[in-house]
Amino acid sequence: MRPSTIGSVVAAILLCSLATSVHAQQGPRRPWVDRWFITSDSVRLHYLSGGRGSGPAIVFVPGWTMPADIWEPQLRYFARSSRDGNYTDRRAQDIHELIAQIKAPRVVVVGWSMGVPEALQLVEQYGTTDIAGLVLVDNFVQVPQTSQLAAFMDTLLFHLLRDRPVFTTMFVHGMYRTPQDSAYLARIVRTSLSTPTTTAYTLLASTFATGRRDWRAALDRVDRPLLFVGSALMRETADTIRAHVRDAQIEIFENAGHALFVDEPDHFNQVLADFLRRLR
Repeated sequence: MRPSTIGSVVAAILLCSLATSVHAQQGPRRPWVDRWFITSDSVRLHYLSGGRGSGPAIVFVPGWTMPADIWEPQLRYFARSSRDGNYTDRRAQDIHELIAQIKAPRVVVVGWSMGVPEALQLVEQYGTTDIAGLVLVDNFVQVPQTSQLAAFMDTLLFHLLRDRPVFTTMFVHGMYRTPQDSAYLARIVRTSLSTPTTTAYTLLASTFATGRRDWRAALDRVDRPLLFVGSALMRETADTIRAHVRDAQIEIFENAGHALFVDEPDHFNQVLADFLRRLR
């Protein structure tokens, strides 16, 4: 069985997903259904599934402590013509097992924020046999140990422990450049806070601080089409990806925040749709 910290992550994911399901019953009908599967270590995990068509399945991986339906603009758009899976983050092995679970012949993995290193860990651990393409959304692939970015990550960890509610509210509000409904922001904050603080800290620290900080070796193993979509702050990361992945496609959203697929959903959906068409 998994360590207790990992079990806590699963519990938080299940709570977030159940809360999302209740919310869905009160709003417009959503074109997806809740599904579950049992992992190889006997953990019951949740994902959202919908859509139809013969194109590749799209596995959307949300970021740190974020709910699955933060990808709602993409789920609504791509469910019209694709089979989509939205999976809350259970690291590379669980993404790998989800791909096996949905039994799609071709899969594109879309990882946002913490989903970027998780998608790269997937490639490093399992190769690219099961994926048709990879989409990395707005995160770094290298955090040098003595850099300003590493110091910034340490500062985030300090504030996370000092006052989790205040930190989370600032973090969520800071993800967007376009105005968002207050009820929507409150729901994202509430869902993020449902992850226990010890687990949230462990996830963030193990990815950007005390754990591995450099995924360039994983980039070297990517032999499938790759799309990197980033905000204006990600130009250096875009250059790194170009240097490691031949013919990588880069799209920079000049006026969007970290959650750029929410800030500019039509733009993001079109970029992703164009990428998917080139895979056929």
